[in-house]
Amino acid sequence: MKRLMYLLCALLLVFPSFMAQQGKVGAATGGTAVIDPLVSKALNTASSLELIVTFKGDGAPTSAQQSLLKTLGIETGISMKSLPIAGVIATKSQIEQLAASPEVQSIYLNKKLTYFNADATAITGVDKARTDDSFRKANGGLPVSGKGIGVVVNDSGVDGTHKDHELGKNLVQNVMGSTNLNALAPGLLPITYVENVANTDTNSGHGTHVAGTVGGTGAMSGGKYEGAAPGADLIGYGSGAALFVLDGIGGFDYAITHQSQYNIRVITNSWGSSGDFDPNHPINIASKKAYDRGITVLFAAGNEGPGENTHNPYAKAPWVISVAAGVKDGTLADFSSRGTKGAGGTFTIDGKEWTWKDEPTITAPGVDIVSTRVIAPVSTLAADQDAQTIEPAYLPYYTTMSGTSMATPHVAGVVALMLEANPLLSPAEVKEILEQTATNMPGYETWEAGAGYVNAYAAIDKSFNNTAYGKTVNATQTFYSNVESSTERKEFSVEYNPLTFLSVNQYEFTVEEGMSSLVAKADGAGVMGETGNPINLILISPDGTEYSSGVSLLFPLNYDRTVSVTSPAPGTWKAEIRGLRGADANPIGIALPETVKGELAFTKVSGFSGLNDITGHPAADAIKMGVSERLFDGFSSGAFKPDALLTRAELAKYLVMGAEIKQALPSTASFTDVSGSDLPFVEAAAAKGASFRDQQHVQKGVILPKAAGKFAPKDGVTRAELAYSLVQALGLQKEAEAFSGELTVQYKDERIAVADAGEVPQHLKGYVQLALDLNILNAKFAVTQGRYDLKPKVTATFEPSAKNTRGDFAVAMTRYYNAFLK
Repeated sequence: MKRLMYLLCALLLVFPSFMAQQGKVGAATGGTAVIDPLVSKALNTASSLELIVTFKGDGAPTSAQQSLLKTLGIETGISMKSLPIAGVIATKSQIEQLAASPEVQSIYLNKKLTYFNADATAITGVDKARTDDSFRKANGGLPVSGKGIGVVVNDSGVDGTHKDHELGKNLVQNVMGSTNLNALAPGLLPITYVENVANTDTNSGHGTHVAGTVGGTGAMSGGKYEGAAPGADLIGYGSGAALFVLDGIGGFDYAITHQSQYNIRVITNSWGSSGDFDPNHPINIASKKAYDRGITVLFAAGNEGPGENTHNPYAKAPWVISVAAGVKDGTLADFSSRGTKGAGGTFTIDGKEWTWKDEPTITAPGVDIVSTRVIAPVSTLAADQDAQTIEPAYLPYYTTMSGTSMATPHVAGVVALMLEANPLLSPAEVKEILEQTATNMPGYETWEAGAGYVNAYAAIDKSFNNTAYGKTVNATQTFYSNVESSTERKEFSVEYNPLTFLSVNQYEFTVEEGMSSLVAKADGAGVMGETGNPINLILISPDGTEYSSGVSLLFPLNYDRTVSVTSPAPGTWKAEIRGLRGADANPIGIALPETVKGELAFTKVSGFSGLNDITGHPAADAIKMGVSERLFDGFSSGAFKPDALLTRAELAKYLVMGAEIKQALPSTASFTDVSGSDLPFVEAAAAKGASFRDQQHVQKGVILPKAAGKFAPKDGVTRAELAYSLVQALGLQKEAEAFSGELTVQYKDERIAVADAGEVPQHLKGYVQLALDLNILNAKFAVTQGRYDLKPKVTATFEPSAKNTRGDFAVAMTRYYNAFLK
């Protein structure tokens, strides 16, 4: 009863803020407008707000709607020219009156946003390449921009009235193809092109978006949404919204016919079909002819994933570049089409034997990409997403789309930059460089993601300087240890309510005999999916042992909760949702009611080799799982050596293999004590901006030097140093360096001070705290009770100076992978 009363009192304390997030400002006045929950929250601390008011209607705000703003005394704002939107500054009273008006559709806070197309050029290193001084000097004093490289956008058309790709400027030609056989007069007539058409994209807006991603100048956004190659010469080829095989062929025909006129070196195709690869298909013949003429051909992999054998058949041709779609965190988009493991073959064309594989070539950003919107007629693509993602002033000119259609033109722009750096590159060399410079994507095989995530900076570096990239790419490595495993996934949900008994907040499931790992994930995004809900995911084994996901210090950074258990005991398990307690971020310890959805993954190993010394070892299942995902490897002797100390050189190699670390090879070696096969891994791990998730390429490396010019490759790795490396690999340098106070760790429902915190180097304390909070590394707990003590005393130690064995690292790395990379 006391517990229930405590829960009720606690909930009453948090209930007002909960209601403030859910309520509508205009509810009391009977208004029907949709109100952003952040508006109510922001009014608690501000007397007036910057708002986006959307009126009912299709065009710009009407005179009556603008008069409404003036009548209410709203004097500051901007009115869109083509959309029924105004940006204003208003008080609480004015907001309430707006919400009550039948003219108003919604009111949203003008909050600071992350722009994923701006991110795309940062993520892949395009921005870094364009500001690199050595590249500028090698390029005659100007930044690489794709200048002089002709890129054909073979799509639905391009709106050449858009200032980002204006006809007669960077859109050097805009063509409407006429291939409608039913509209032709009798007789065999040559294909006709209508050139210099202002807008050939009058239906879908797809091709315009693609063109902006390739080489939009960002003119209508102050450069924010410029494409990958803003200096390239764009050639639009379109035949309207409906695309048939003949239309696609027409684009290739035009590119080849006008290659010399426009220096056409690239053709991007964000369209396709389904079925098997056929080298005799006319599309494949057309793409081969373009390849033979020195034109690099790109095709979207398709949006039919995540199933196997969903790959666009035109993207399977060995002479084209097939592009999969990635998420900004370095993972593969679920919708991105996959190839087929082990599928492929050989065939002969013009006396030459070719080998094809059913797999993408490379992965590039393809989720929530902001690019150019058709101006006339105004496109309404992704209107809801746009209102949340794009600043009001830019809404008439940009829109958001997702797909391999968006990833492909990004790579096309990167190719233009490469060809500007080295115009002599052949299409085969361009493809090879993209593969050699890719960033490993742990957990994905080549039939899913190709060689990895595109690394534009490294690709341009190799194009300029022939730098020896490629020695760290998993796709071309020889591995000594191999594991065959299968994973079964099952969704679950818990109707979490902090006022009910714990048993109600549980989901019961069965673990079968012989499972090597159990991974549970739950989404703690909160009811509105905006602010996060401080829940804790607990797995309870048949004997009552509990495994926890994390603590409330984490939830503002990451809404997911993940629990990994190696060698789970067979029997009945429970997944339980609890409110986190005892931390500054959530002192009361009550999470909000929510239907928490999650997924259980059961992995079973069916066979392995090259791991002849792990049987019976407590880290055996973690080692098997990590090897199966290519997070680390064993030795040529067939052993893994789980009790041997992990060396710094091994850590560098495994971080590049399994923690999504970008390749980096400086012109001058950074360390005098590193050579041979260790060198490319060490240089990558120690380089500035090494972490894929460091999108601005400004953070310290994921391994710190031992001294100036010294790496100490054979030295062991302490637990504090491993905490630094894994947290830094997540791009959390800012959060780690901002930490102050004492080190604590979660133990059941309380926070316990770490007894040996004084032994942690000061510059690593924030990293240790995050490693504990993220459940990457664990503390050791001891429970003691004196003869007359009323309750036991729990102490926690971290042992920061202890060296990690290879088995220790395997456990930490698999936890890291399960929580953040898969």
